[in-house]
Amino acid sequence: MQRYLTSTVVEDLERKMVFLGGARQVGKTTLAKSLLTSQTGYLTWDASEDRERILRRELPAHDLWVFDELHKYRQWRGYLKGLYDKREPSQRVLVTGSARLDLYRHGGDSLQGRYHYLRLHPLSVAELGITTGDGMEQLFRLGPFPEPFLAGSERHARRWSREYRTRLVREDVRDLENIVELDKLELLALRLPELVGSPLSVNALREDLQVAFKSAERWISILERLYAVFRVPPFGAPKLRAVKKAQKHYHLDWSVVPDEGARFENLVGAHLLKWIHREEDVEGRELTLRYFRDVDGREVDFVVLESQVPILFVECKLTSGPLHPGLRYLVERFPGVSAWQVSLRGNKDAKTPEGIRLAPAEALLSTLA
Repeated sequence: MQRYLTSTVVEDLERKMVFLGGARQVGKTTLAKSLLTSQTGYLTWDASEDRERILRRELPAHDLWVFDELHKYRQWRGYLKGLYDKREPSQRVLVTGSARLDLYRHGGDSLQGRYHYLRLHPLSVAELGITTGDGMEQLFRLGPFPEPFLAGSERHARRWSREYRTRLVREDVRDLENIVELDKLELLALRLPELVGSPLSVNALREDLQVAFKSAERWISILERLYAVFRVPPFGAPKLRAVKKAQKHYHLDWSVVPDEGARFENLVGAHLLKWIHREEDVEGRELTLRYFRDVDGREVDFVVLESQVPILFVECKLTSGPLHPGLRYLVERFPGVSAWQVSLRGNKDAKTPEGIRLAPAEALLSTLA
């Protein structure tokens, strides 16, 4: 299956280096290898023989070099700068990695203007071509990562998810940060899925884990950098009495969320984030994901902003039902903004007098390509 960023990677490689980031096991290496006519062009820092070739600059005679996990080399930025500046005009360079690649690209400007950065997300409704409720249910149950989804087994998905979280904490976190209390970070990773859908209280987590506030906040930020979770701030505007500080959080692998309503909300949020990142990385748009909640308790699950102006409102329901009053309230204050109330189950597809679309989730998510 060709991934949604493949054509963009190929196009961008003709002009600059491409850095391909994203979560562990999201398919970065598979995508990169699919572009090679010979696997000799693939070099990973984790293999000793490849590492020696990289350090000696004895690179394969191939028009595309793929460097995997090169960011583990302390001097990787200077290495790539020299390589790029001295390369033949036809030589293409693709670099894949996860949290450290994303972190270090903000740490200096030695590579400024020499690369495009693309974020690869897991599978989605649009990428899989899902058009039916049955397809939505399968994605909802198995999660979006290629291995468990393509295996088609809930049992396999549960085992994969458990092993994935363990490796994330025990290997990736240790590689990124020096953390002594890994057992408490692991408890945090187990606790967070139960809190999806509600404003996240770091102070309450701190008390549960019996750690300092700064430690709990730092650990959540680490999980964000590892693409395990993402946080969504509230949307506020002068005409709204909105809450201003409490953030929500979601998981890239929504299969870990036990509550069905929260899991479906997470699924929709992850789809919106994937679309936003693609629009930012590929089209150069300035988009952000927010949620709405005011002091009177009115709430809408997701608000998408472009240049700080709302362009999309989305409310999530497990089943088809009446229009959510919070969504009507928001549309009345921002007329003309595209608004959807989507459901996981049910065939209701209609528009209200205000122009709000009530529809199965795949009707909206299939457009987020």
